[in-house]
Amino acid sequence: ARSAGTSGSWTRALRACRFPSAPAGTRTTRDRTYAPPFSGRRPPSPGPAARFVAGNGRRRRCRREFSWFSSAGRTQVIAASRQEQHGKMPKSRRDRVVALTQTKKKDREWKGGLIENVREALEVYTSVYAFRCQNLRNNTFKDLKADLCETSRFFMGSNKVLQVALGKGPEDEQKEHLSQVSTHITGHCGLVFTNLTKDDLTVAMKKYQVSDFARTGSVAPETVVVEKGNVHGKHGGLMEHTLEPTLRKNGMPTKLNRGVIELLADHLVCKEGDCISPQGAILLRLFGHELATFKMDLLCGWHEGGDFEAYAAATEDETLDVGDVERDRFAFDHVPSSMMLPKELMGGVPIEAVIAQPKRRTSTRKKAGTTL
Repeated sequence: ARSAGTSGSWTRALRACRFPSAPAGTRTTRDRTYAPPFSGRRPPSPGPAARFVAGNGRRRRCRREFSWFSSAGRTQVIAASRQEQHGKMPKSRRDRVVALTQTKKKDREWKGGLIENVREALEVYTSVYAFRCQNLRNNTFKDLKADLCETSRFFMGSNKVLQVALGKGPEDEQKEHLSQVSTHITGHCGLVFTNLTKDDLTVAMKKYQVSDFARTGSVAPETVVVEKGNVHGKHGGLMEHTLEPTLRKNGMPTKLNRGVIELLADHLVCKEGDCISPQGAILLRLFGHELATFKMDLLCGWHEGGDFEAYAAATEDETLDVGDVERDRFAFDHVPSSMMLPKELMGGVPIEAVIAQPKRRTSTRKKAGTTL
């Protein structure tokens, strides 16, 4: 290329080194090389001579052509290959929120499997009962299921899925009068398919009726007050001095007097009928007050042949759990009113009626009523 001497020969030689096998249809001029539209074939890689461009101000132009074939051409090749593999355009690479949890979402496949298991149990067992759980404790419930595994099978999950499995109405019920059981599947309920009688099943459930510490948001069945003076623990003796910071952090006015925790004033932990606060739940556990009782009540029963009966527990008012829409979950979390919305906005009044509209500025001439 150097022996050619002229700038034109130098350009032709350089272009031949860069594109030794130009695709068909490529046309070249003295200054530029024009490639046809991308045809799905990767453009040829430039030769080593493309890195050394010299003379007559063509360095910048050649670098621009080199960058087109190295970046844009490669992008088109990658996009075409992905489109051939997946049959669609590649997914967006925008920032997305990725959940780090390993718990799988209950998808349509899981719901379909639950419906199939419920309908299979209908053919195996002779009776179906709907029950309600209060203060559910998972370990105790597992022991109950293990004890009755030979004669019964329990189902707890989405209430709507269980209703679909049994049938929501007479037109889609699996067996006669079975849709009446679906009307009682509301709240914290479940189904038990069993070959036992009602009395035997009730005795087995009462056997696993246990007391436990209340959790945040549950309704207090009684009032608990810690009296002024030395603080005693759940064992009857003086509470350990290492727990004094914990008591003070949870709202109790305490001080440490020669290694003994002293309460400066009477402290109300919880009041009967009110929801237990997070601080109250911790204090109840420290002082050994078990205010929650895990129990299961039968709401209704269906027997082979279409016999249906409702029980007294179905007419009783269910104690609402935390998260029910009828209860204000934030009423007892000790958040000051200054951090809450005004009452006008909480009551559903439109914001335009509460926020005063700014007054329009009026000139002195308009106030006086003069004209030009």
